[in-house]
Amino acid sequence: MRIIVQKFGGTSVSSEENRKKVIEKVRIAINEGYSPVIVVSAMGRKGAPYATDTLLNLINDNFKYKNKLAQDLLMCCGETISSVVMCNDLYEAGIEAVPLTGGQAGILTDNNFSDAKCVKVEPKRILDIISQGRIPVVTGFQGISESGYLTTLGRGGSDTSASLLGVALNAEMIEIYTDVDGIMTADPRIVKDAYLIDVISYNEVFQLADQGAKVIHPKAVEIAMEGNIPLLIKNTMSDCNGTLINNFGDRKHKRVMSGITSQGDRIQVSITKDENKENTKYNDILELLAANKISLDLINIFPDKQIFTISKEDRKLLENILKKANLKFNIIDECSKVAVIGSGMKGIPGVMAKIIKSLSDNKIEVLQTADSHMTIWCLVHSKDAINAINILHKAFSISSTI
Repeated sequence: MRIIVQKFGGTSVSSEENRKKVIEKVRIAINEGYSPVIVVSAMGRKGAPYATDTLLNLINDNFKYKNKLAQDLLMCCGETISSVVMCNDLYEAGIEAVPLTGGQAGILTDNNFSDAKCVKVEPKRILDIISQGRIPVVTGFQGISESGYLTTLGRGGSDTSASLLGVALNAEMIEIYTDVDGIMTADPRIVKDAYLIDVISYNEVFQLADQGAKVIHPKAVEIAMEGNIPLLIKNTMSDCNGTLINNFGDRKHKRVMSGITSQGDRIQVSITKDENKENTKYNDILELLAANKISLDLINIFPDKQIFTISKEDRKLLENILKKANLKFNIIDECSKVAVIGSGMKGIPGVMAKIIKSLSDNKIEVLQTADSHMTIWCLVHSKDAINAINILHKAFSISSTI
């Protein structure tokens, strides 16, 4: 039995015309000898009648936050409607399909409503449906708790559902259909010369997703990577080959860069030892912030100072904590973290030097850097972020060398 999981996002199932494109993709898979398992998101995006955000507007915020169980039940409605409507359209096209909630599909979770974690997947019902020659159409984004309550899987939940089912069913492939052709080297709205990546490794795309690229959720990539199931990002509306994600990445091209992305709304915080000589809490700063659940990144610790970045939304909390501890500190607002990502940079000297020179030659101030074996981060002023991304994209294009 050759199983393929095909996940279709909200845009793909938002109209009858778009759903006809979905049916074409399903029929192609059948003709190629696959048994498809379909995962669907809620129909459309915010403002559409059955979109998740639209449904959430039916209840007030206070009720939402105090009744997560009820909120999850409401949020499951969009995908449920989408699943049944998709089955109806498949029926009209002569394809017999069975709508399933996430729980009916075997996705069992904990009781952490609105951000549930999968405990296990029991795919027996799906396998039974496939053995009958029918197609399961599963609601993405949701599961059922061990105590029998409907739960949702948090942001990117439909991608997560597809990966969970793909691994549990030992699928040959997980196809993620969206409204873009695949993963690009940069956001094409920012970089006009951005191009489609044909093949990329799990680790590289995980870094891209984690650093701000929004084509697929990092959790879904991590699950597929653990199960070693290839992911294919494709466009429902076109015949583009898309982007293949696997363990090995692109072995044909020895490129340094696979992609560039960025995250805005960052704040740089610096605390010097000289300004806090008499304060015994200076050495406890990181522990103090962790205890208050402030997430730090780009952390640089020197003998005479500590520098790190935080999200803009945590600024007031950070200020209150540091002032209460009588610590003196400096803040630079309106920063952005630019990330150059590529497995090809591992062991290659001169990558950081090229990044710094490229930005300096264009009068872009680099406030801070950090690196791992496949990612280099630069903190810049937000006003320079778009220019920095374009400069680095050009400097590390697929044909360039160090």
